[in-house]
Amino acid sequence: MAKKKVPEINASSMADISFLLLIFFLVTTSMAVDKGLSRRLPQPLPPDMKLEDTETKIKDRDIFVVKINSMNQLLVEGKEMNVRELREAAKEFIENPANDENLPVKTQEEIEGLGLVEYTKDHVISVQNDVDTQYQAYLEVQNELVAAYNELRNDYAMTRFGKSYQELDEDTQKAIQKMYPQKISEAEPKNYGGNK
Repeated sequence: MAKKKVPEINASSMADISFLLLIFFLVTTSMAVDKGLSRRLPQPLPPDMKLEDTETKIKDRDIFVVKINSMNQLLVEGKEMNVRELREAAKEFIENPANDENLPVKTQEEIEGLGLVEYTKDHVISVQNDVDTQYQAYLEVQNELVAAYNELRNDYAMTRFGKSYQELDEDTQKAIQKMYPQKISEAEPKNYGGNK
């Protein structure tokens, strides 16, 4: 008695189907992209320009100097400070609530969506670290400075609009960002050693 021949499944199109599925998943899947610290870098100098020509005179009162040495110790405006105190010190510098003559000059300006506001337009926070500063200490300082800006923006939103900054529409958020622009400048790492 002869065996019955079992029909084979035609698998010639399986490669095409798996290729199409692969493309489908690649197109529809969203990738998580790591974000770094957002910082504005200065424009490169034209070859014919000297360094002295580019120096802008920034008043001492408009610069908030934060140094981190090789021992991860913080020196803010010439005084030793704990990183937990940095946020409040930065907020006071950025906002200058008492109009202190040692802090940045307040400017009155019309900002669309906010009207006439008074803010420290020319302030700059200068972060300088040692070549041996640990990355964790550097990140802690950056986090505190960014948190200072975020808290000022949120406080203003709550006072002015009765909502948190995140609850506001995009145009109002941009207007508040213009009032509290994140101006964190980073100097090239130096060798401060253990001494501040």
